[in-house]
Amino acid sequence: MAKTPPDPLMKRVAKLFDESGKTLEEVGLAMGADPDTARMTAWQFMNRTTDPRLSMLRRFAKAVGVTLDELVSPARK
Repeated sequence: MAKTPPDPLMKRVAKLFDESGKTLEEVGLAMGADPDTARMTAWQFMNRTTDPRLSMLRRFAKAVGVTLDELVSPARK
């Protein structure tokens, strides 16, 4: 069975996370997760999400210090 290629949006999520210099815990907390689950929440969002909700994209963008437009814009390099 053929593997599904990575979603371009989720590739940008990973890139912005790397560029942010923040830890998974910091991003999870900034996304509104409970301190006990913050790290796992951010990890699952970035590694298990295939169809992210708009609310999660907004929270992630804010957590890494970009606008939603910067996150979803195809022109973002």
